[in-house]
Amino acid sequence: MTLDELRELFLRRQSCRAFTGAPVPRAVLEEICSAALLAPSACNAQPWKLVAVTGDRIGSVAPCVQGMGMNKFASDAGALVAVCAGKSNASAKAGGKMVGTDFTANDLGILTAHLVLAAEAAGVQSCILGWRSRKKLCAALGLPEKTEIPVIVALGYAPEGYELRPKKRKSLEETLTVL
Repeated sequence: MTLDELRELFLRRQSCRAFTGAPVPRAVLEEICSAALLAPSACNAQPWKLVAVTGDRIGSVAPCVQGMGMNKFASDAGALVAVCAGKSNASAKAGGKMVGTDFTANDLGILTAHLVLAAEAAGVQSCILGWRSRKKLCAALGLPEKTEIPVIVALGYAPEGYELRPKKRKSLEETLTVL
């Protein structure tokens, strides 16, 4: 893949807030997640678990990421993927303490970026959802109540004519310092 092709992928990927309700086929979902799991992590700790929700189960999980008018479209997603914090390894924990950084949070962010880009490459749109009720979500997913779930990713297919929005980003001059 060239840098131009990668840039095109970045330009195509956007937060989709309208889905057709068509399911994401299990094989496609597994390919997306498999590609995302190639994400790097501190000390190769891979401190994550993915929980994918499909079919009728979406109806019981979607309300856990909705509230105050947020994420109504999640009910029409073809799949929901919970990105859960798993156990880190001793090296990553020790290194994080030494430098005052929680590497797990960084690692989950990298995994999430890989997940949405893999989805886009597979022709599946996505939206990263931060709004959630962890307690309700853990219950709906059958996870221990204290499971950390920093994000849910809604996956699915945008309706025909769903507009690709132009990217509004700060300029390189505003954001990059080269020393």
